[in-house]
Amino acid sequence: MKRRHFLTIGGAAAGSAVLLPLTRAVLADAQEPVPHPHGHATPKAGTSLATAGVRAERFEATMPVPPVLRPVSSTSDTDVYRQDITAADVGILPGLTTPALTYGGSFVGPTIRATSGRRVLVTYRNTTTEPVNVHLHGGHVAAQHDGYPMDVIQPGGTRTYEYLNQQPGATLWYHDHSHHLEAAHVYHGLAGFYLIDDPREQTLRLPDGQYDVPIMLRDALFESTGELFGDGDPAERTTFLANGKPVPHFQVAARKYRFRLLNAANERNFRLGLDGAELVQISTDGGLLPAPLHRTELVLSSGERADVVVDFSRYPVGTQLVLADATGGPVLRFDVVRTAADTSRVPDRLRVLPALPPATVTREVTLGFGADETGYPQGRVNDRPFDPDRVDFQVRYGATEIWHVVNTDPIDHNFHLHMTQFRVLDRGGDPALPQDAGRKDTIIVPAGRSVRVQATFTGFLGKYVYHCHFLEHSSLGMMAQLEIVP
Repeated sequence: MKRRHFLTIGGAAAGSAVLLPLTRAVLADAQEPVPHPHGHATPKAGTSLATAGVRAERFEATMPVPPVLRPVSSTSDTDVYRQDITAADVGILPGLTTPALTYGGSFVGPTIRATSGRRVLVTYRNTTTEPVNVHLHGGHVAAQHDGYPMDVIQPGGTRTYEYLNQQPGATLWYHDHSHHLEAAHVYHGLAGFYLIDDPREQTLRLPDGQYDVPIMLRDALFESTGELFGDGDPAERTTFLANGKPVPHFQVAARKYRFRLLNAANERNFRLGLDGAELVQISTDGGLLPAPLHRTELVLSSGERADVVVDFSRYPVGTQLVLADATGGPVLRFDVVRTAADTSRVPDRLRVLPALPPATVTREVTLGFGADETGYPQGRVNDRPFDPDRVDFQVRYGATEIWHVVNTDPIDHNFHLHMTQFRVLDRGGDPALPQDAGRKDTIIVPAGRSVRVQATFTGFLGKYVYHCHFLEHSSLGMMAQLEIVP
């Protein structure tokens, strides 16, 4: 898989000069590190989408809103769902079909809307020819329901996952996590939104209903036949998809919208701006921030989420605003097409986050590449590749710990911790950013830099993984596991 990409990674691990010089940039309004895309050549921007022999005009397609999955049954405290994991031909590029791996035949997968404190059961049936599984990214779930990389659903098999949703409202997502296959499976379509609605948020009067829109952003490269091309350097995936459509448009009313932004790319950092318009960030990975942040740019690494409110009432009908990546160009255009009544608001205070207990343990975590005995690139955490038979950290139930995560490579990584959300203490010795006031589960660790995070491990016992969420990196072994013990 991705032999040429592996060779490039191998050069980085060995200190080869094949990598272009790395650069660091900062946001003008927040001093947030903006990682260089994988240390490779900057994706090219042009007047239309260019793929391997396929052209699609920007803003031609309409961005769909992912369908909402309906429960097959409900009780007083539980909603029950069923989904097939299936291969399907889907329409992404005009006039072509793309073979994909899907949840229920949909690219993006159907959205599951859960409620804080209300249990969800989802039974998945694997109708594909490869083992798969499902990880609820950002979910506080029992180990046997976390989508552990070795706990797979074999072809023809089924598995039921239980989600108790004992956490505040948040924008989560579900995706494949089968070891060595996660990068290919997610790239080919196995991803969908899982939104936890929190009744406590209703009094805030944030935009809701049709004005609460999840948007999955990712990149891709296509063959001339319409097939997804997964080999080579991820930086060459320069076709941007919003909810599965190439650089589409989306019609909005002149009022406030809540957009739930997710970076579902395997290996890309989006630096997003909306033609200078104000993006009011209200949420991060773990749910609402204590207070809204008024921004003009937003950085998301792979797996990160941010909810923003955009007030289109400031613009006359007929206005077009383009959401664009600072390096790769346009991603999505919003067209203001009508007026609408609006009783929503963004209050000055969103929620109170209790302080974490004092930490009693500090751990060191390094992310970096090496090579196996044959010279093949190998992802490593603390200088060792993932081994399901090895427990790297034993964590006492209820303990609060500080983890110092260091990127030892001249290319970017990021860090994702399963089972619990964390608080960001600092970024490379620099103070935490305003958006770090919330809770997170995924964070960028730029080349040669570090972060410190603090988390409490409670609720469940068992084994969970932590890893780089650049999925090509975790597929190569940049993953380790902890075990929560009594």
